[in-house]
Amino acid sequence: MLAFHVITLFPELIEQYCGVSIIKRGIEKGEIQVKAYNPRDFCQDKYRKVDDSPYGGGAGMVLKPEPFFAAYESIEKSPGAPVLLMTPQGRPFRQEIAASLVDNQDIVIICGHYEGYDERIRTLASQEISVGDYVLTGGELAALLVIDAVGRLVPGVIGKSISLVHESFNDGLLEAPQYTKPPVFRGLEVPEVLRSGNHQEIEKWRRRQSLKRTKERRPDLLDAVDLSRDDLCYLESLNETE
Repeated sequence: MLAFHVITLFPELIEQYCGVSIIKRGIEKGEIQVKAYNPRDFCQDKYRKVDDSPYGGGAGMVLKPEPFFAAYESIEKSPGAPVLLMTPQGRPFRQEIAASLVDNQDIVIICGHYEGYDERIRTLASQEISVGDYVLTGGELAALLVIDAVGRLVPGVIGKSISLVHESFNDGLLEAPQYTKPPVFRGLEVPEVLRSGNHQEIEKWRRRQSLKRTKERRPDLLDAVDLSRDDLCYLESLNETE
Protein backbone atom coordinates (compact mmCIF):
# COMPACT_ATOMS: atom_id res chain seq x y z
CA MET A 1 0.00 0.00 0.00
CA LEU A 2 1.15 3.53 -0.80
CA ALA A 3 0.29 6.22 1.76
CA PHE A 4 0.20 9.92 0.87
CA HIS A 5 0.74 12.27 3.82
CA VAL A 6 -0.33 15.80 2.93
CA ILE A 7 0.60 18.77 5.11
CA THR A 8 -2.02 21.40 4.29
CA LEU A 9 -3.93 24.29 5.81
CA PHE A 10 -7.04 23.07 3.97
CA PRO A 11 -7.37 19.31 4.56
CA GLU A 12 -10.99 19.36 3.41
CA LEU A 13 -9.83 20.10 -0.14
CA ILE A 14 -7.69 16.97 -0.16
CA GLU A 15 -10.34 14.82 1.52
CA GLN A 16 -13.15 15.89 -0.82
CA TYR A 17 -11.25 15.10 -3.99
CA CYS A 18 -9.94 11.79 -2.68
CA GLY A 19 -13.49 10.76 -1.75
CA VAL A 20 -14.54 10.24 -5.37
CA SER A 21 -13.66 8.32 -8.52
CA ILE A 22 -10.45 6.33 -9.05
CA ILE A 23 -8.62 7.51 -5.93
CA LYS A 24 -11.62 6.64 -3.77
CA ARG A 25 -11.73 3.15 -5.26
CA GLY A 26 -8.01 2.75 -4.61
CA ILE A 27 -8.55 3.72 -0.98
CA GLU A 28 -11.49 1.34 -0.61
CA LYS A 29 -9.40 -1.50 -2.08
CA GLY A 30 -6.66 -0.79 0.45
CA GLU A 31 -4.13 -0.05 -2.29
CA ILE A 32 -3.57 3.59 -1.33
CA GLN A 33 -4.15 5.80 1.69
CA VAL A 34 -4.40 9.60 1.94
CA LYS A 35 -3.93 11.44 5.24
CA ALA A 36 -4.04 15.20 5.78
CA TYR A 37 -2.19 17.06 8.53
CA ASN A 38 -3.15 20.65 9.34
CA PRO A 39 -0.25 22.75 10.71
CA ARG A 40 -2.81 24.77 12.68
CA ASP A 41 -3.34 21.72 14.87
CA PHE A 42 0.31 21.93 15.92
CA CYS A 43 0.38 25.63 16.85
CA GLN A 44 1.22 26.51 20.46
CA ASP A 45 -0.64 29.85 20.59
CA LYS A 46 -4.38 30.22 21.12
CA TYR A 47 -4.84 31.93 17.75
CA ARG A 48 -3.32 28.95 15.84
CA LYS A 49 -1.19 31.37 13.86
CA VAL A 50 0.66 29.77 10.93
CA ASP A 51 2.00 32.87 9.16
CA ASP A 52 3.72 36.15 9.92
CA SER A 53 5.09 39.22 8.15
CA PRO A 54 8.42 38.74 6.34
CA TYR A 55 11.71 39.92 7.75
CA GLY A 56 13.01 42.86 5.73
CA GLY A 57 9.52 43.98 4.81
CA GLY A 58 7.45 43.20 1.74
CA ALA A 59 3.92 42.33 0.75
CA GLY A 60 1.99 39.33 2.03
CA MET A 61 2.50 36.85 4.82
CA VAL A 62 5.04 34.03 5.09
CA LEU A 63 4.34 30.57 6.51
CA LYS A 64 6.06 29.98 9.85
CA PRO A 65 8.42 27.03 10.27
CA GLU A 66 7.33 25.81 13.73
CA PRO A 67 3.88 24.37 12.86
CA PHE A 68 5.11 22.85 9.60
CA PHE A 69 8.05 21.13 11.27
CA ALA A 70 5.76 19.86 14.04
CA ALA A 71 3.24 18.51 11.51
CA TYR A 72 6.01 16.81 9.56
CA GLU A 73 7.56 15.25 12.66
CA SER A 74 4.19 13.81 13.68
CA ILE A 75 4.00 11.64 10.55
CA GLU A 76 4.77 7.94 10.87
CA LYS A 77 6.53 7.08 7.64
CA SER A 78 9.02 4.60 6.24
CA PRO A 79 12.73 5.51 6.26
CA GLY A 80 13.78 7.44 3.18
CA ALA A 81 10.22 8.35 2.18
CA PRO A 82 10.28 11.17 -0.40
CA VAL A 83 9.14 14.57 0.81
CA LEU A 84 7.72 16.77 -1.94
CA LEU A 85 7.45 20.53 -1.53
CA MET A 86 4.94 21.98 -3.99
CA THR A 87 6.33 25.24 -5.38
CA PRO A 88 6.50 27.04 -8.76
CA GLN A 89 10.27 27.08 -8.26
CA GLY A 90 10.46 23.28 -8.35
CA ARG A 91 11.26 20.65 -10.94
CA PRO A 92 8.48 20.29 -13.54
CA PHE A 93 6.24 17.33 -12.70
CA ARG A 94 6.23 14.76 -15.49
CA GLN A 95 5.06 11.21 -16.03
CA GLU A 96 8.51 9.78 -15.36
CA ILE A 97 8.53 11.43 -11.92
CA ALA A 98 5.13 9.92 -11.15
CA ALA A 99 6.42 6.50 -12.21
CA SER A 100 9.54 6.89 -10.05
CA LEU A 101 7.44 7.60 -6.95
CA VAL A 102 4.99 4.72 -7.17
CA ASP A 103 7.20 2.10 -5.52
CA ASN A 104 7.41 3.97 -2.22
CA GLN A 105 5.45 2.99 0.90
CA ASP A 106 4.97 6.63 1.93
CA ILE A 107 5.09 10.02 0.20
CA VAL A 108 4.93 13.29 2.13
CA ILE A 109 3.59 16.35 0.31
CA ILE A 110 3.90 19.88 1.72
CA CYS A 111 1.42 22.47 0.47
CA GLY A 112 2.20 26.16 0.65
CA HIS A 113 -0.13 29.13 0.88
CA TYR A 114 -0.10 32.91 1.21
CA GLU A 115 3.11 34.63 0.03
CA GLY A 116 5.30 31.57 0.47
CA TYR A 117 7.32 29.40 2.83
CA ASP A 118 9.83 30.42 5.43
CA GLU A 119 12.99 29.21 3.69
CA ARG A 120 13.74 26.79 6.52
CA ILE A 121 10.66 24.72 5.63
CA ARG A 122 12.42 23.83 2.38
CA THR A 123 15.00 21.86 4.35
CA LEU A 124 12.34 19.20 5.02
CA ALA A 125 11.97 18.41 1.31
CA SER A 126 13.84 15.82 -0.71
CA GLN A 127 12.30 17.22 -3.92
CA GLU A 128 10.69 20.50 -4.91
CA ILE A 129 7.94 19.98 -7.50
CA SER A 130 6.17 22.40 -9.84
CA VAL A 131 3.06 21.55 -11.86
CA GLY A 132 3.50 24.42 -14.30
CA ASP A 133 4.82 27.89 -14.93
CA TYR A 134 2.04 29.69 -13.11
CA VAL A 135 1.18 30.59 -9.53
CA LEU A 136 -1.72 29.03 -7.61
CA THR A 137 -3.34 30.37 -4.44
CA GLY A 138 -2.15 27.28 -2.61
CA GLY A 139 -0.39 23.96 -3.08
CA GLU A 140 -3.46 21.77 -2.63
CA LEU A 141 -4.37 21.55 -6.32
CA ALA A 142 -0.76 20.74 -7.15
CA ALA A 143 -0.67 18.06 -4.44
CA LEU A 144 -3.84 16.49 -5.81
CA LEU A 145 -2.29 16.32 -9.27
CA VAL A 146 0.60 14.36 -7.81
CA ILE A 147 -1.71 12.07 -5.80
CA ASP A 148 -3.85 11.38 -8.87
CA ALA A 149 -0.95 10.81 -11.27
CA VAL A 150 0.97 8.55 -8.87
CA GLY A 151 -2.02 6.86 -7.24
CA ARG A 152 -3.47 5.58 -10.48
CA LEU A 153 -0.18 3.82 -11.25
CA VAL A 154 -0.34 1.73 -8.07
CA PRO A 155 -1.09 -1.88 -9.08
CA GLY A 156 -4.73 -2.73 -8.46
CA VAL A 157 -6.04 0.86 -8.44
CA ILE A 158 -7.01 0.79 -12.11
CA GLY A 159 -8.70 -2.42 -13.15
CA LYS A 160 -6.86 -3.15 -16.39
CA SER A 161 -3.18 -2.28 -16.15
CA ILE A 162 -2.85 -2.81 -19.91
CA SER A 163 -4.81 0.43 -20.38
CA LEU A 164 -1.91 2.34 -18.81
CA VAL A 165 0.52 1.16 -21.48
CA HIS A 166 -1.03 3.15 -24.32
CA GLU A 167 -1.59 6.41 -22.43
CA SER A 168 0.03 9.69 -23.35
CA PHE A 169 3.62 10.14 -22.08
CA ASN A 170 4.13 6.52 -21.00
CA ASP A 171 6.46 5.96 -23.99
CA GLY A 172 7.21 9.66 -24.44
CA LEU A 173 4.54 10.14 -27.11
CA LEU A 174 1.00 11.47 -27.05
CA GLU A 175 -1.73 8.85 -27.15
CA ALA A 176 -3.26 7.78 -30.46
CA PRO A 177 -6.93 8.58 -31.20
CA GLN A 178 -9.50 6.31 -29.53
CA TYR A 179 -12.94 5.28 -30.82
CA THR A 180 -15.92 3.25 -29.65
CA LYS A 181 -19.39 2.37 -31.03
CA PRO A 182 -21.15 3.36 -33.22
CA PRO A 183 -18.88 2.86 -36.25
CA VAL A 184 -20.38 5.95 -37.93
CA PHE A 185 -21.67 9.01 -36.10
CA ARG A 186 -22.92 12.09 -37.94
CA GLY A 187 -20.84 11.19 -40.94
CA LEU A 188 -17.69 10.65 -38.88
CA GLU A 189 -16.39 7.11 -39.33
CA VAL A 190 -14.14 4.95 -37.18
CA PRO A 191 -10.97 4.12 -39.19
CA GLU A 192 -11.33 0.82 -40.98
CA VAL A 193 -8.08 -0.57 -39.56
CA LEU A 194 -9.49 -0.45 -36.02
CA ARG A 195 -12.42 -2.62 -37.12
CA SER A 196 -10.29 -5.07 -39.11
CA GLY A 197 -9.32 -7.38 -36.25
CA ASN A 198 -5.72 -7.33 -37.49
CA HIS A 199 -3.89 -6.53 -34.26
CA GLN A 200 -0.50 -6.10 -35.90
CA GLU A 201 -1.87 -3.47 -38.27
CA ILE A 202 -3.81 -1.82 -35.43
CA GLU A 203 -0.64 -1.46 -33.35
CA LYS A 204 1.21 -0.06 -36.36
CA TRP A 205 -1.60 2.45 -36.97
CA ARG A 206 -1.64 3.51 -33.32
CA ARG A 207 2.12 3.98 -33.24
CA ARG A 208 2.03 6.15 -36.35
CA GLN A 209 -0.91 8.16 -35.09
CA SER A 210 0.98 8.77 -31.83
CA LEU A 211 4.00 9.95 -33.79
CA LYS A 212 1.85 12.19 -36.00
CA ARG A 213 -0.07 13.72 -33.10
CA THR A 214 3.11 14.31 -31.10
CA LYS A 215 4.81 15.96 -34.07
CA GLU A 216 1.82 18.25 -34.58
CA ARG A 217 1.12 19.14 -30.95
CA ARG A 218 4.27 18.51 -28.89
CA PRO A 219 7.26 18.21 -31.24
CA ASP A 220 9.57 18.94 -28.30
CA LEU A 221 8.81 15.46 -26.93
CA LEU A 222 10.28 13.66 -29.95
CA ASP A 223 13.85 14.53 -28.98
CA ALA A 224 13.62 12.30 -25.90
CA VAL A 225 11.87 9.31 -27.58
CA ASP A 226 13.69 6.15 -28.66
CA LEU A 227 12.62 6.08 -32.32
CA SER A 228 12.96 3.07 -34.59
CA ARG A 229 14.02 3.26 -38.23
CA ASP A 230 10.37 2.82 -39.22
CA ASP A 231 9.38 5.70 -36.90
CA LEU A 232 12.00 7.97 -38.49
CA CYS A 233 10.91 7.03 -42.00
CA TYR A 234 7.29 7.76 -41.13
CA LEU A 235 8.15 11.15 -39.61
CA GLU A 236 10.18 11.98 -42.69
CA SER A 237 7.19 11.12 -44.89
CA LEU A 238 5.12 13.57 -42.85
CA ASN A 239 7.68 16.28 -43.56
CA GLU A 240 7.40 15.59 -47.28
CA THR A 241 3.63 16.02 -47.26
CA GLU A 242 3.66 19.33 -45.38
